[in-house]
Amino acid sequence: MHVPPRGLWLDQGRVMVLDQALLPHRRVEIELNSLEGAARAIQTMQVRGAPLIGACAAFGLALGLREDPSDSGLAAAHARLLATRPTAVNLLWALRRVEAAVGALAASQRAARAWHEALDIVAGDERDNAAIGVHGASLLAALHARLDRVVNVATHCNAGALATCAGGTALAPVYHAANQGLPLHVWVSETRPRNQGLLTAWELGQAQVPHTLIADNAAGFLMSRGEVDLVIVGADRISANGDVVNKVGTYLKALAARDTGVPFYVAAPTSTIDWDCAEGRATPIEERSVEEVLQVQGTDASGRAARVAIAPPATGARNPAFDVTRGELVTGIISEKGVAAPHEILRAWR
Repeated sequence: MHVPPRGLWLDQGRVMVLDQALLPHRRVEIELNSLEGAARAIQTMQVRGAPLIGACAAFGLALGLREDPSDSGLAAAHARLLATRPTAVNLLWALRRVEAAVGALAASQRAARAWHEALDIVAGDERDNAAIGVHGASLLAALHARLDRVVNVATHCNAGALATCAGGTALAPVYHAANQGLPLHVWVSETRPRNQGLLTAWELGQAQVPHTLIADNAAGFLMSRGEVDLVIVGADRISANGDVVNKVGTYLKALAARDTGVPFYVAAPTSTIDWDCAEGRATPIEERSVEEVLQVQGTDASGRAARVAIAPPATGARNPAFDVTRGELVTGIISEKGVAAPHEILRAWR
């Protein structure tokens, strides 16, 4: 069985996550045991991926209500968590869901109800991941039947188990197909500047799925050579018209896929669809520290963590964390409800 490591799990009532800021060089488990701890984990990217961020925010709100279950405490906890990452819509979705569940309750009942709602969000994400895996694997199986060889899948960023509560979004079809015996190989782009592709490579290695790490700018070249059969990426937000907001660099891969005739799919649960957002360009795009561009983190020859400057100190830089891919560049969106063309999701899934 090809079983990836989980991004979040419960251990005797404790919320545990892997510290993704240390992966792939060190595997460290951390407990989310307070509102501030959950907020800090999201903000510093110890946890990443829209579904996982949403689940952690839900638990963070529940933990905040243990500290202060009053109306003002609920509002303060909501505001603190919402401010951590502005782009991933699952965060807002999860906060609204928990807030709706507890808003009319007495203060003494709120923390327990919020915790139950967070558990339901995790269970729902597990079901969504499994369904996305089934729907997406059917696409891979059809490709294999036509090509009669190993299917080469390209992805971007990390949209695997580490980014969710179970088997991932973009990688869920890969794991499901691999467990069915389908021969697969995954091209993993590094995803500078935070190098989330290294997490994808580590995760695929743990699950024993064949893969190769490439520089971000190599993806178009491989598509042009016929070495990519399908692209599957995740999403941090999908607008009502089918535009996709995902890790910066996704748009360039979509353009290359369109030019070379490679199918380009987006895998995400419907909780990632922002029905109130008419089009992708209306999404707030997070701008992160320029130090992420000017420096690179890794390990030295002795295995110690090291951060190295790659540009002169006076170099100007900019660091948008996401970009927008128009729906017309996307072959289909894979959700727990099936596969639909971007322009059809409003009619088919809402």
